[in-house]
Amino acid sequence: MPADRPVTEPAAVATPDLTRRQAVAAVTAGFALAVQPISAETITTSAEGLEAGAVEIPTSDGAIPAYRAAPASGGPFPIVLVVQEIFGVHEHIKDICRRFAKLGFLAIAPELYARQGDVSQIKDFSEIISKVVSKVPDKQVMADLDAAVDWAGNHGGDTARLGVTGFCWGGRIVWLYAAHNPNLKAGVAWYGRLDAAKDDLHPANPIDLVAKLGSPVLGLYGGADQGIPNDLVAAMQQKLAEAKKPSEIILYPDTPHGFYADYRPSYREEQAADGWKRLLAWFKKHGVA
Repeated sequence: MPADRPVTEPAAVATPDLTRRQAVAAVTAGFALAVQPISAETITTSAEGLEAGAVEIPTSDGAIPAYRAAPASGGPFPIVLVVQEIFGVHEHIKDICRRFAKLGFLAIAPELYARQGDVSQIKDFSEIISKVVSKVPDKQVMADLDAAVDWAGNHGGDTARLGVTGFCWGGRIVWLYAAHNPNLKAGVAWYGRLDAAKDDLHPANPIDLVAKLGSPVLGLYGGADQGIPNDLVAAMQQKLAEAKKPSEIILYPDTPHGFYADYRPSYREEQAADGWKRLLAWFKKHGVA
């Protein structure tokens, strides 16, 4: 599966409420059409003992849909923002939220394309990028994540223990959010784009923002990722070291892009398990857990 990256496109016009309703439906649906058929290795986490399901997050220009999962009782819980892959908040992202909730977190995954369209029903990867993803401004994403934090803080979450993790498209967003929100404790970026073509909607890349990182980020990358060369990962590691930032990047040899995605052929069980273990340790070390 190709690495996620922004493509230069003109800004989209305002979308109608129908698009948002379609996005709400997508949050409650199964897997995106573009990722069918689903691998036999797909992990399914039960919602037993959890409060889990679709919610709406108020923003300055209307509510956006999200999926949240948290323990059914107790709290306040540490908050983890789960930032979607390029395929939106489909079943894999929801399952990750439930995995966090089973460990005592309030996990929330806002549908960050809600204004631009529903990618769950688009089968062609290039159309997902050109018709929807390329039109999603980074500024909008940062504001929506802030809104998700506010919502979580009002619904059983502890905003003083805030973490973020994201996958592929969402991995890039983790780096950006660590430079955006000074209250973030830590982030974990799974194979997120480090450098790509810029445009008005995507004016900066993670490698440009190292000096602005306000919280430590753990990067988890594959050495055989066709979209993120090893020399680019090395350049990012060097920039982090020069800036004396407490961030780290783990590069798994001979490992493809999407190695945590258990529903796809790119899944690598050993590396995925190691990455998850490192994520939990990172959150504990930096005050999220």
